[in-house]
Amino acid sequence: MNPSAPPYLRLVRASGWYDLIVTAGFATPWTYALVHHVLSAVGAAAGLGTMPALTAMQTLYANLMGSVVVVWSVLRIVRPLPLHGLLDGTARLLFSLWQAYALAHGGPGVLWPFLVVEAAFCVTQLAPWLRARAAVGT
Repeated sequence: MNPSAPPYLRLVRASGWYDLIVTAGFATPWTYALVHHVLSAVGAAAGLGTMPALTAMQTLYANLMGSVVVVWSVLRIVRPLPLHGLLDGTARLLFSLWQAYALAHGGPGVLWPFLVVEAAFCVTQLAPWLRARAAVGT
């Protein structure tokens, strides 16, 4: 798939919608408290562990991340560009690394489904760029 092709731009937009839906609840202290509670309950029910106790600093970092991701999501929904897919794929590589790091160091198993989606969007958004680069190099 060519990064400039309509299917790739639909993928960029879809990743924006996914991020908006999943992270909007992280953007404010009130909604994050609810998301934290739901993630802990789901993790406990599924045997994946619960979230650590809610603290002011954890809430601050969740709100900062949520706010930035919401804005980045809206940009990709409203104006998906090939460069947005490259940058989003790169960001997802970093998110995947940090989620894997957290899981390797005792983080709650409720992170696993998020890691799977992050890694999938990372691969699907970066692969066309890697193929295009390989084609230029040959």
